[in-house]
Amino acid sequence: MHRLAPTVLCTLASLAPFALAMADETSSTLKKIAETGVISVGYREAEPPFSYKTPDGKIIGFSMDLCNRVVEAVRQHLKLDELTVEYVAATSATRFVLVKSGKIDIECAATTNNAERRRIVGYSYPHFTTATQYMTRREDGIVKIEDLSGRSVAAASGTVNIDQLNTINREKQLNIGVIPTKTNSESFGLVADGRASAFVWDGILLAAMIAQAPDPSKFVLSEETLSLPEPYGLLVRHGDEEFRKVVNMALKQVFTSHDIDTIYETWFMSPIPPDGMNLNLPMSPALKAAFAAPRDYLD
Repeated sequence: MHRLAPTVLCTLASLAPFALAMADETSSTLKKIAETGVISVGYREAEPPFSYKTPDGKIIGFSMDLCNRVVEAVRQHLKLDELTVEYVAATSATRFVLVKSGKIDIECAATTNNAERRRIVGYSYPHFTTATQYMTRREDGIVKIEDLSGRSVAAASGTVNIDQLNTINREKQLNIGVIPTKTNSESFGLVADGRASAFVWDGILLAAMIAQAPDPSKFVLSEETLSLPEPYGLLVRHGDEEFRKVVNMALKQVFTSHDIDTIYETWFMSPIPPDGMNLNLPMSPALKAAFAAPRDYLD
């Protein structure tokens, strides 16, 4: 019988923590939920109409309504009498870490699905599509990205938008001073106060933030887009196909029924809490087609 050399034993010992970490990451979300009777749902503090917290403490939104259906589907799949929902606040910078670490089982917000991110997290079927745009003060008369040359532009850290801004800035040699912020609200505030000339984010979310401003007429959403349309998806842990399958089955049931029309109407075509903001945004033909035949986005 051969004895392992001390160096080999040391190597195996050093690899043990990594093996355990990998096991934790790929362990079944459904098993965890079944054992604890709790599902951890990630939400955003201020991302209307997708996911946000009202002044009275309610966590609501389009994505949250979809996740409520997922939670019920998980309860039924596991044959649980009750399933407790634990809400966990996430930000653009923390959402992926929270999902990977298991502190969130599913993130219900407006998170863009792209190839780079799919290497670290899993995505549900798409539930919305938007492109990167920017908002400015009307008085500044900015109509194209070149008008921002030499100016300061804000974008939240951890978003695809700041990466796209940096790429365009470099390729067009615009000499834009990019200001990374912790939150999107901070970016908006920089523009409102005149400390930045523009705020780069997803078009639909910028439209919602402008609509909530004390005087929306002071701001302009760019007609120009800085990216092709990209889909949002609900986040789950990477490699947990068993859980993702249950999530997608629940979404497909909603998407291919009249339920999606009702839910969409509630959040995009009607006044929403707390101040009655109404985006008046009809469902696009592309989104209707995506709902009619749900599929994974892998482009």
